[in-house]
Amino acid sequence: MQVIVASKNPVKVEATRNGFQTYFNDVNVEGASVESGVADQPMSDEETLEGARNRAANAARKFPEANFWVGIEGGVDRKNENLLAFAWIVVLGKDASGESRTTTFSLPPEVVAMIDEGYELGHANDVIFKKHNSKQKSGAVGLLTQDKLTRAQLYTQAVQLALIPIINEKMYRLSAR
Repeated sequence: MQVIVASKNPVKVEATRNGFQTYFNDVNVEGASVESGVADQPMSDEETLEGARNRAANAARKFPEANFWVGIEGGVDRKNENLLAFAWIVVLGKDASGESRTTTFSLPPEVVAMIDEGYELGHANDVIFKKHNSKQKSGAVGLLTQDKLTRAQLYTQAVQLALIPIINEKMYRLSAR
């Protein structure tokens, strides 16, 4: 089974591999550079989902021979006083597809201030936590949980959940009638 992740970010590739291997054997997962069509730092739930959908669709156009295409887009959204971080995962298949969102967590005021100044979350984290390329490692969630929960772990669960309509294809087809 060939799975294309619409990113070369090793965290997204690892999470996709882990999620697919929960349900399938002989999975080959590869990352590819694909445009999201949204801002580098999506600032709403809607924009983040659009980015994940665009990534998956663009990967499908670029690599039509694959079995599945996965778009993962991290974003933030304001809720009351908080700026929440999360990601959307979109899995497209030839016969079925699924979407899921990760759990959310609040970002600290120092990070929020930098995002408000126009920084991408990953870059803001690198500056504040004095790290390099943290978005390709444990991410904001890892930095804030002392690596008790990493970005790959957060994304893996959402990939598993996005696969629900695919692993239960008959059930979802019946409900669409």
